[in-house]
Amino acid sequence: MPDKPFNFIEEIVENDLETNKYEGRVHTRFPPEPNGYLHIGHAKSICLNFGIAEKYEGKCNLRFDDTNPQKEGEEFVESIKEDIKWLGFDWKDRLYFASDYFEQMYEYAIQLIKKGKAYVDDLSPEEIREYRGTLTELGKKSPYRDRTVEENLVLFERMRKGEFEEGLKTLRAKIDMVHPNLNMRDPVMYRIIKKPHYRQGEKWYIYPTYDWAHCLEDSIELITHSLCTLEFADHRILYEWFLDQLGIYKPQQIEFGRLNLKYTVLSKRKLTILVQKWIVNGWDDPRMPTIAGLRRRGYTPEAIRDFVERTGVSKTDSVVEYSLLEHCIREDLNKRANRVMAVLDPVKLIIDNYPDDKVEWLNAENNPEDPNAGTRKIPFCKELFIEREDFMENPPKKFFRLAPDREVRLKHAYYVTCTDVVKDENGNITEIRCVYDPESKGGWTKDGRKVKGTLHWVSARHCLTAEVRLYDHLFTKENPGEDEDFLENINPNSLVVLNVCKVEPSLKGAKVGDKFQFLRKGYFCVDKDTTENHLVFNRIVTLKDTWAKLAKKMEQNGKG
Repeated sequence: MPDKPFNFIEEIVENDLETNKYEGRVHTRFPPEPNGYLHIGHAKSICLNFGIAEKYEGKCNLRFDDTNPQKEGEEFVESIKEDIKWLGFDWKDRLYFASDYFEQMYEYAIQLIKKGKAYVDDLSPEEIREYRGTLTELGKKSPYRDRTVEENLVLFERMRKGEFEEGLKTLRAKIDMVHPNLNMRDPVMYRIIKKPHYRQGEKWYIYPTYDWAHCLEDSIELITHSLCTLEFADHRILYEWFLDQLGIYKPQQIEFGRLNLKYTVLSKRKLTILVQKWIVNGWDDPRMPTIAGLRRRGYTPEAIRDFVERTGVSKTDSVVEYSLLEHCIREDLNKRANRVMAVLDPVKLIIDNYPDDKVEWLNAENNPEDPNAGTRKIPFCKELFIEREDFMENPPKKFFRLAPDREVRLKHAYYVTCTDVVKDENGNITEIRCVYDPESKGGWTKDGRKVKGTLHWVSARHCLTAEVRLYDHLFTKENPGEDEDFLENINPNSLVVLNVCKVEPSLKGAKVGDKFQFLRKGYFCVDKDTTENHLVFNRIVTLKDTWAKLAKKMEQNGKG
């Protein structure tokens, strides 16, 4: 098989190694802000940054960009660390925090003030936006722009001591108020925030902005390739300006396209709204696109890494079909998940000619895709449960399951023929009566007859009752975030809870996180709400693979 071609970032790294640009070093970083849980879009950045480092035998730092005490916290730090490790990556001893550099950043700011490249401004945030101008209107200088170096040093020190209220003063870079790039029009470097920091306490009353902190953090850590998403492309000129003015080590910022997913939102602000408004049950709700939510739902790190690999690395943002993500988890679980029988909407099936006290323990394969999966024993007796939808009194022409006077095969067991039904006073079927062919065990008959329908079932005497949660897209619209009120697109049926499902007894003792294929129903995972006496399963994904069909159709069209 030919080697996979380099993506554009790998091409840059290859060239830098060839020219010895960074003395043969490759050093990346993953710099999340600890103000929420990571989502599937972050998984792409994690895989890219750690993957580039691994490929070139380099290093990758985990650095928390904790420069805003208003929204950050230890809970988010720990969740991010857990997610990265779960995905299979290790930062080893390279765990850093932007807050550890606050003193050094402050000293760098002093250097810019002394060079006449930064000043303390009294304009309000609203006035700063107004003075900044637009893409078609030039900005104008602040009346405080020409303060002396000495005055700026005194005011900046007083800002640090907390002598001014929030919003009264900022420290701004003095660059060019008519620059065609709005980011160069005297950007704010420090703002006053009188909130305790989760790591620094009340030591600081001023906090650096992202543009000021980001380049310094990269420089301090001697990063070689600073990989960012496309929205930071227009900020690169500012990134380089700060480092050039200070005359310190300068990494190379490279931008790549964001990963977006249909039928979801990946804005951390919007995900926070979903959590705070209790539209979902926390950051790890299985409907959330967070890594924690996907993990709880039953996704595997291998499937997510495969998904990220398939989406590729490009210079443009992409919106990916959700069905591709589902295809990746199906492919992974098909190889590793044991097959079991579970009846989600049970109706009793009674075999009239089967002995009342007889129990047979039938042999069933665990996973036909795994030669080492082995087999298990499942109990078969007179009374069973089957799916209610697997029986119809007046079936249409292409209904091949159970109906009056029709014969079907019970998986791993016998052929049965429906002889009667029992209904309650409302006309609902409560029992299906059948007879079985004792000579058809395992699906074989002496006369070689075949049936078109095979049903799954569980023993009514031995089965366990379980709660099953069926998840669907959280939004009804492909791009819910494009609307002003994205909450209007919430899917009211994104979660359906079934409380009286019946599962085979082999699932007793199943542990949180264990994954199974429920025959004919999909892949399911044991949820963390499970207790010793209460089994809870999440549906990971159905068996129907729309992406595989779409990919096949696209391939056929291409050949045509």
